[in-house]
Amino acid sequence: MEDTLSAPNAYVRAAETAQYVRSQLPEALQNPKVAIVCGSGLGGLADTIEAEPKVELAYGSIPNFPRSTVQGHAGKFVFGQIGPQKTPVALLVGRAHFYEGHTMDLVTFATRVCKLLGVETMIVTNAAGGLNQNYHVGDIVCLNDHLFMAGFVGVHPLRGPNIDEFGVRFPPLSDAYDLDLRRRTHQAWVKLGLDKQQRRLHEGVYAFVAGPTYETRAECRMLSMLGADVVGMSTVPEIVVARHAGMRILAFSLVTNVAVLEAGSRGDDPEIQSMSHGELTEHLSKGKANHEEVLLAGREAANDMQALVKQILVSLYE
Repeated sequence: MEDTLSAPNAYVRAAETAQYVRSQLPEALQNPKVAIVCGSGLGGLADTIEAEPKVELAYGSIPNFPRSTVQGHAGKFVFGQIGPQKTPVALLVGRAHFYEGHTMDLVTFATRVCKLLGVETMIVTNAAGGLNQNYHVGDIVCLNDHLFMAGFVGVHPLRGPNIDEFGVRFPPLSDAYDLDLRRRTHQAWVKLGLDKQQRRLHEGVYAFVAGPTYETRAECRMLSMLGADVVGMSTVPEIVVARHAGMRILAFSLVTNVAVLEAGSRGDDPEIQSMSHGELTEHLSKGKANHEEVLLAGREAANDMQALVKQILVSLYE
């Protein structure tokens, strides 16, 4: 697949891919109402759908589809039904990231395919670092806004000729995070009794960074001062393209580590002068994020996230 798509080609290729995907599905699954993007460690969301009918398509078998290369991202399109109303849904188990070398066109390609398959609502999930010091590892954040730093400087999925078949040239984003869906989220949290446990549900602002490095202490402080509650390397480009195409958005971050905001020790700090090299390494490593922690936190929160998403969809289509 070409690395950069012109506006006509972007639509043509998305339509070609949607047509192929639909041809692989039984009639009951050909027009999914909801798409769920499963972030790092959250592939278990695919277990929310009924066992039959169910179709799995590996990304590598789908024409024009970018491939995810990240641990914890299975890389498959899963179709099935959910809830008593048998609502048809599509799950993207794994996503393409900008840091993998994909252009923004390819990072958001699957989102446009979902639109052409008939998706009305996208539920986007991710693993993120907690900037808000009231957040704890394992907490879930329902996003209500974002900071798109890359978009400010032109690394934007809608840059270039507008694709009129999807949406308008200048789409607003002040209403990107659907208020009704957020209300249903809080109602579902209480209905399921999840408010009685240690894990908490928050609402907050997500900051997109390109990655793949985790943020420095100074960068975390900057993002926090700008109003971000969580930070991660995905989601926002997908949301921008989904809103451009008129889809409703619900987004969740799973807090997998708490960002270190305080400045590191100076080389002339008295407290470190007698430390060994090993002690210095341990001292500086406090709070350091790693991908294994991300996957572990995802596994531990999977059941709650699955139950929450399923209850929201049941309330939406009952």
